[in-house]
Amino acid sequence: MDTVHPIYLVGGSKGGVGKSMVTLALADYLQRQGIHAVLLETDTSNPDVMKALRDDIKCAAYNLDDADGWIGFVNFCDSHRGAAVIVNTAARNQTGVTRYGGTLARTLAELQRQLVVLWVINRQRDSLELLHIFGQTFPDTLTHVVRNGYFGEPDKFTLYQESQLRKAIETKGRSLDFPDLADRVADELRSQRISIRKAAEVMQIGQRAELFRWRELCDAMFSKVISIEGIIHEQ
Repeated sequence: MDTVHPIYLVGGSKGGVGKSMVTLALADYLQRQGIHAVLLETDTSNPDVMKALRDDIKCAAYNLDDADGWIGFVNFCDSHRGAAVIVNTAARNQTGVTRYGGTLARTLAELQRQLVVLWVINRQRDSLELLHIFGQTFPDTLTHVVRNGYFGEPDKFTLYQESQLRKAIETKGRSLDFPDLADRVADELRSQRISIRKAAEVMQIGQRAELFRWRELCDAMFSKVISIEGIIHEQ
């Protein structure tokens, strides 16, 4: 019997917090751990992550602004039971989550899937407010908050650090720190629309050295919450 891996939803609801980079790093990590993974892209207007990963893993795109998209989402998860499902969420999808997210929430038991949220934040208050709203649709979800190092060191995330939300998150999940990647390398990844695996093969030696440094830090972060068996560590 195939191992049933979780659904990893990389969220944040707003644009510009770094969800795409976290999604690329997660896909790279799972592949190198020997975990079969598929991508569900929900940013149908700008599917950069799907374009980067389409030669590496099975990808599909669904618009979660309407009910049909959520139906497709659930069916995609059901038809790929042996794979970890990585969901890259669109910046605008909070309304769709509120209206139709129950479609997924009600089917998790039948799918025999755990929903694991990696919620990417910057240092602004709305990142936390959007997470609170998201949590009302998925109250039993295991959520890890990912502080994006692009916006500063962990101690700069004062609003999150001092919030009641952090305490609630850390009763089951973790607060994680996503490493910053040099702009030159990050910009090349985005402009070329290539996966991290591919970048590790084709980038110049200097960029590769920086990519490998960053990749090791990503590995250390993901290893805190993902085991190679697909079982999620809880505190």
